Amino acid sequence: MRRPKPEPVQVVKERRDRALAALVRGVPYIQFLGVSFDRRGDELTAVLPFDEKLIGNPLLPALHGGATAAFLEVTALIELAWSLLWEQMESGALDPAQLTPETMPRLPKTIDFTVDYLRSGLPRDAYARARVNRSGRRYASVHVEAWQDNRGRPIAQATGHFLMPARE
Repeated sequence: MRRPKPEPVQVVKERRDRALAALVRGVPYIQFLGVSFDRRGDELTAVLPFDEKLIGNPLLPALHGGATAAFLEVTALIELAWSLLWEQMESGALDPAQLTPETMPRLPKTIDFTVDYLRSGLPRDAYARARVNRSGRRYASVHVEAWQDNRGRPIAQATGHFLMPARE
């Protein structure tokens, strides 16, 4: 018995990138903030490029706390949704070619989201990574950290709890 020949790596990468792009396009606020996601395997790094509209205190200048919190929350949501999509894609239950805004799985809903502001966000690009602590059928817990020049000196961190969408 012969095993089927594996797909070329580039085909797999393109399929995963298309699925991530479809997921991100499904949240218009992500485009407003300008957030993009860098994917390496199943790990995502969110990038918030600097924009003058994100400055809250022009005297310092510092990133607005609301922009920072929104960046952390969308990073957590996309990481959580991506972990669900990843499972479905790798098991073969989901074909990324079929993903459109209409067929995209529903996103989890935020129950609560607590932000710790650790230092002022400077007028430069920011980065964030989220870690799913627990993801069950009905509930998920996610931790996310944001930094700018040095990952060891985060500007903010957050913990969020999310209501998971019903599985179809």
